[in-house]
Amino acid sequence: MLSVKKLLGFAVAVAMTTSAFAAEGGGVSASAAKLVDFGNGWAITNSMATGWAISALLIIAVLLLVRKPQILPTKGQAVFESLLEALRELFEPIVGKKAFPASFPLLVTFFIFILFHNWMGLLPGVGTIGTGHDVDGHFHLTTPWIRPFTSDFNSTIALALVSFGGWLILVLKYAGPKMLFVDLFGNKADKKETPGWLYPILTLVFFVVGLIEVFSICIRPFTLSVRLFGNIFGGENLLHGTSFFFVFYFMELLVGLIQALVFTLLTSVYIGLICNHGDDHEHAEEGDAVGAHH
Repeated sequence: MLSVKKLLGFAVAVAMTTSAFAAEGGGVSASAAKLVDFGNGWAITNSMATGWAISALLIIAVLLLVRKPQILPTKGQAVFESLLEALRELFEPIVGKKAFPASFPLLVTFFIFILFHNWMGLLPGVGTIGTGHDVDGHFHLTTPWIRPFTSDFNSTIALALVSFGGWLILVLKYAGPKMLFVDLFGNKADKKETPGWLYPILTLVFFVVGLIEVFSICIRPFTLSVRLFGNIFGGENLLHGTSFFFVFYFMELLVGLIQALVFTLLTSVYIGLICNHGDDHEHAEEGDAVGAHH
């Protein structure tokens, strides 16, 4: 009980400290601030710099936790392995055993990367420290130095494009172009149980449905990126607008976790929709073989 009280006290202290910084901050700009402008559209923004810094810290933290893997794990290794095991149990049934070994590193990286970048906006000084000028005796921030990576639409669209590229590579490798084409445009009706006159009509219907599915696949990067950006950017504005009120502060902790999980789960579902067919077919064949044996 004492440790829980200490944890809550620390969290409230962080929220109050952040509130003190936010008092001079105001809202969050929709576009990331340029820290270094090279011209011709090339620049280093505050979200890019924050993304690089947090990514480097994540790599260092994982290396320090795991260090040299041992049969009898250290505490850090045990924590990391427990996280991986929990994520494995979550993603393997969705993706399928065939594509899981190749897709799991991508999914784990997405979840951990997005989670910590979502939580970046909860740290004191994020979005409230930078350069500016005085207006009527009050400091007006014009160029914040730190911005959560996932509160920049350019960053989330980049993550979504990586997700789409990974999906395409995995689907073509583990399902193949033929399976992809059949899944999109193939007639799913059972020819033996469908009247002869109806089957060609259903073939046309499934072809039209396949075209709609192709369109939905093409807009996946947009929907993935907008969902993540909208929730994190909206949360940033909510926190700044309410001076980091502790209720919303804790709510954003949950939102950051949920959005990281949603992005990763959707990526795994997209992979499993195509690649998981083979597992179902193999299980059916095994069941038929067992039945025939008995």
